[in-house]
Amino acid sequence: MNADTQDRTLPDELVELAVETFRMLADGTRVRLLWALHDGELSVGELADAVGKPPPAVSQHLAKLRMARIVRTRREGTHVYYRIDNDHIASLVRDAVHNAEHASDDVPAHHRSPTETVVTPVRLRREDVAR
Repeated sequence: MNADTQDRTLPDELVELAVETFRMLADGTRVRLLWALHDGELSVGELADAVGKPPPAVSQHLAKLRMARIVRTRREGTHVYYRIDNDHIASLVRDAVHNAEHASDDVPAHHRSPTETVVTPVRLRREDVAR
């Protein structure tokens, strides 16, 4: 086995941890929560408002993300604030959202300048055109 081949193999433990990360991110509410946290920490109530879900549901998702070491907490009095655990998770979520934009827009929002106005064409279904 040469050095180049060794760099291409991953230990089973790392593969399983990576799969678990993807499993935790395979939920729309969790992606929305992490997207809301991309600028910094927020409380459960602030996150619930940001994603439009009740605080108990948000707390359950955050508990799973915390157990998977995707988010961290900080307590201040009776409030608990959440933040993304590391830049790799933040990049993974950002890249997944940007990739989704490439699949749905002609010019993805992350490629537009802040002052650029782009009209996104409406994609018609075949049955809509036949009418």
